[in-house]
Amino acid sequence: MAEIIGLVLPFFGLILIGYVACKLAHQPAEALGWLNFFIVYISLPALFFKLVSRTPIHELTRIDFIVASLLATYAIFAVVFAIGWFIRRNSIADCTIQALAGAYGNIGYMGPGLALLAFGEKAAVPVALIFCFENAVHFMVAPAMMAVAGGDDRPRGRVAIDVVKRIAYHPFIIATVIGIAAAAIAFEPPTAVQRLIDYLAQAAAPCALFAMGVTLALRPLKRVPPEIGYIVPIKLLLHPVLAYVVLSLAGDFEPLWVYTAVLLASLPTATNVFVIGQQYGVWQERASATILITTVLSVLTVSALLYAITNGLLPADLFPQA
Repeated sequence: MAEIIGLVLPFFGLILIGYVACKLAHQPAEALGWLNFFIVYISLPALFFKLVSRTPIHELTRIDFIVASLLATYAIFAVVFAIGWFIRRNSIADCTIQALAGAYGNIGYMGPGLALLAFGEKAAVPVALIFCFENAVHFMVAPAMMAVAGGDDRPRGRVAIDVVKRIAYHPFIIATVIGIAAAAIAFEPPTAVQRLIDYLAQAAAPCALFAMGVTLALRPLKRVPPEIGYIVPIKLLLHPVLAYVVLSLAGDFEPLWVYTAVLLASLPTATNVFVIGQQYGVWQERASATILITTVLSVLTVSALLYAITNGLLPADLFPQA
């Protein structure tokens, strides 16, 4: 247990430091702009490039792993959407944001730092694959569902072009694609350039977690939405369980890849869910509350998962071959 505390305390401690700093300093929200720019456009892309470019190219083409991960995530999306639509009688737009809150984990800011801290640099490849493909699908699903709901009245062609641009121009995805190309030709940057990339990559996790804490503090909890009652356990408990089952059924993956995927599935709701809700004027305040509550509770659930993994309580394959 002491090992797990030593692992998660610095990680979640950085989020807490950002939260407390924001409450004490009373800086305007705009003050976070340049730090977010550094994280999204410079530091995290450097981390993805560094780790992916050092990976054997055959490990970067595991379509079976990508499909299994997406299947688990969008099964969760479908479950939450169905609850909102059939049981709570919410609108398609509300159900879409609720479903994203249940399926879209914080795999960008929290995923790389925690996975690398827990499992080492070999976890970089499954993290990069999950991030790139899940985000690409999220970027397609959100505007498509909002178009169906009538919340996006732009011409369909313009919506499609915007989706393609968001995917093609996302800095994490660009960095991963460049990293794959570098791995394919065994490219090694000059020493000075590699050292710069290393410095930038090392800053990724601390800066991202601090910024996340500040972001949570800027969106105080005003009310607890009733949907929290089922979205929180689905996101923090059912999602990682389903990912574990699907990956066990789908194929013979490396234990590290299975554990990394399950860990990413266990992460709290991504801040991007609030951004998407704000973009369409749908479920904004409740999305913010979901992010805050899942983040706080994930201290316990993620710690429990890591304890089960590191102590051999969770086998790498639920259905081992005879």
